[in-house]
Amino acid sequence: MTKKENSNNGMLDEYKKKLFNEAERLVKDEFPRKVLEFDEMLKSKRLQYDRLSTILPDSELNIPVPQPNHPNSSPHPAPAAANAKKRKIDNSTEANVNGTAVYGFMHGSVPCNTSLGELMDEIRPKLREAVENVNTVKMWITLLIPRIEDGNNFGVGIQEEMLAEVRNVEGEAASFLDQMSRYFTSRGKLITKIAKYPHVLDYRRAVLDMDEKQFLNIRLVILEMRNHFSSLHDMILKNLEKIKKPRNSHVEHLY
Repeated sequence: MTKKENSNNGMLDEYKKKLFNEAERLVKDEFPRKVLEFDEMLKSKRLQYDRLSTILPDSELNIPVPQPNHPNSSPHPAPAAANAKKRKIDNSTEANVNGTAVYGFMHGSVPCNTSLGELMDEIRPKLREAVENVNTVKMWITLLIPRIEDGNNFGVGIQEEMLAEVRNVEGEAASFLDQMSRYFTSRGKLITKIAKYPHVLDYRRAVLDMDEKQFLNIRLVILEMRNHFSSLHDMILKNLEKIKKPRNSHVEHLY
């Protein structure tokens, strides 16, 4: 074995040693702290159900229903009347010939739900940290799995079961992050529907329902992460001996 190979092996052994120490620290110290942290968030006033009335926006959404231009107009205006919701920016006839028509909202921009945005800004870094911590524990258990042999695999089965649970938590935390990103896109599409069809009140109601659902999802995410870290901490500590040493180091002989 060359000097370079010896150096690489030494660095790899050092990396594994640090990884093992960090993983055990996470399970013993960090996971319980996260359980208490998520539990405290659930009990805070900002995540109580009675706050829903203050979180949901006004049904107008800064896009009021346009009124007919003529008193004798039909109560169900034609599509052209719906375009009264938008203002055509046309500073010259040349703009009509050489450019594309540009529209702007008469009452300014449509704001996002700032209350929900603040909650997501708070929970998102905690989810990112959770994914990294659980990934570290996953690598720790993976590297502790011994080589494949016949028999005496009860401890290995425990390792694989713990590994499956850790992967499940990692996947759920990552999916929670993805869901939060998709919420803004979905809400924005609904807002554009309201701007295009301001007289269709179902779209306005859909935005309110989406915001309410997102609030419930945020609460559910925190609840699930609290439960996941609690169960991981409990299961790993109860089986820590078998996780670290899945096989007996000696063979028992019965006579």
